[in-house]
Amino acid sequence: MVSTESFGTSWAEMARRQALVIDANPASRTMLTAMMRELGFGTVVQTSRAQDARRLIEHQRFDIVICEYTFDNQPMTGQDLMDDLRLAQLLPLSTVVVMISGEAGYGKVAEAAEAALDAYLIKPHTGQALRDRVLQAFQRKATLADIIGCVDRGAFTEAAELCQQRCDARGPNWLNAARIGADLWIRAGRPQYAQALFETIMSARAVPWARLGFARSQYQAGGVQLARRTLESLLNDEPRYADAYDVMGKVLLDQGEHAQALNSLRRASNLTPGCVARTLKFGLLAFYHGDPKEAADALQRAAVLGQNSKVFDLQGLVLLGTLQFDRGDLRGLTQSLHAMSSAFEAQPKSARLRRFEATLATLKLLLDRKIAEAVALTQQAMREIMEPNYEFEAACNLLSVLSRLHTREVRLDDVPDMLTTLADRFAVSRTTSELLCRAAQGRPDFDPQIRSRYVLICDQAEAAVSYSVAGQPERAVRSLLDCAEKSLNGKLMDLALHTLDQHGARIGNNADLSRRAQALQDRYRSYGTQVKLQHKRTSQPTIESAALSC
Repeated sequence: MVSTESFGTSWAEMARRQALVIDANPASRTMLTAMMRELGFGTVVQTSRAQDARRLIEHQRFDIVICEYTFDNQPMTGQDLMDDLRLAQLLPLSTVVVMISGEAGYGKVAEAAEAALDAYLIKPHTGQALRDRVLQAFQRKATLADIIGCVDRGAFTEAAELCQQRCDARGPNWLNAARIGADLWIRAGRPQYAQALFETIMSARAVPWARLGFARSQYQAGGVQLARRTLESLLNDEPRYADAYDVMGKVLLDQGEHAQALNSLRRASNLTPGCVARTLKFGLLAFYHGDPKEAADALQRAAVLGQNSKVFDLQGLVLLGTLQFDRGDLRGLTQSLHAMSSAFEAQPKSARLRRFEATLATLKLLLDRKIAEAVALTQQAMREIMEPNYEFEAACNLLSVLSRLHTREVRLDDVPDMLTTLADRFAVSRTTSELLCRAAQGRPDFDPQIRSRYVLICDQAEAAVSYSVAGQPERAVRSLLDCAEKSLNGKLMDLALHTLDQHGARIGNNADLSRRAQALQDRYRSYGTQVKLQHKRTSQPTIESAALSC
């Protein structure tokens, strides 16, 4: 029996630890399971399928995951599995992940190692080699215990500060601490801190993930063109780096280069065809900016791969149902509606899923030629657009339904007023305005109205900036808040808070205005401007300009 001293824990604690072994080969799986038990793990769960492993990890916490790279005759590889879990943030920071592969897969496993694996082994390997890697990985995790503890309890800023201190002091495991800290600074909206950490990492080691992180921080800091150049250089050196194509797609979409953004996501999806998250992102972007058939194929594939999984965002099912409606596929649309109804039954308090179900139900009623019932559901949806928890994706779905009603010569009298209200709230950027127009299928009776309201929002923002430049920051804040309270537009809320942050010392009643701005943002902002095609499990997931989570 191996000593637990290297784990820094007692046998009693080891007995409470859980391991997961994922390997399609029965003999190899049995051997790995025996090794884990020999190391002292009290519970060792084993499975032969990556998709089964994903469901286990979604609902159970493991201290270590040992995963084979190749699964013959299965749609997912070990890398696809880890990418999905990582993109959905379903693997705790404390979990050790070890990938095992044959020699032929070395290059791909090395790529997977960039995705935050703790270790990888090339077969054939000895039992001692596996034990050594596992022990080393746990030792590294032990040096990060204080940081991991902060992350587990949601103290992200404190964790980032600890990482920063570890990096500055070049303390134990400082490179990993720097990586964690840089990601946390990006999450906290402090890209300049993240850039400094990534630069420190790159000065010590020329690693692709650090270059990618640097590009992410450049992008978040507003340096879109700088981020693009960094990514172009990275992809020139690492043409199979799927994560870099994810971020490049986001940058290209932000620059209005939709075809190139779609191609970037297509490359990422093709590199990891069993990754649900990337397949879904590609399908979502293709729905708005690409070919309907390609979008339907990707969304259908993602739905099959990710069925009953947290990594599959159900907005993808809404868009799949919309495409099924467009081609008159009543059977497919009925199946999509049934799947959505089952999801809603499991979470009956979710307003988001209720709206999803209503959208698909409306489309089915239209196919069934039950026009009056479809109109009644649509009118109910229109009455919700000023609710605090109403999301950007709900706005896009509503526009999608309305455009299809109009295509069938069904006109609703209050649509023009609704369009104004909806565009005022959700036209927070050129990208969101474009997505709203594309959701409405560029209808000549919808498109100009949405675009004109975005121009009005920009004019209001520019007027406020001119007040600040003229030395009247209080007038700027009041103007922004007055407009934001009428429109609920997140762009105006953000600008008001930024002005207060920059010029607070020159504003006499800064505290009152700050409370007013923060109250408005807390109530509406998270639903109005987080338009991310991402899979981070927030309380209210939404769609975003990137179809791409960086």
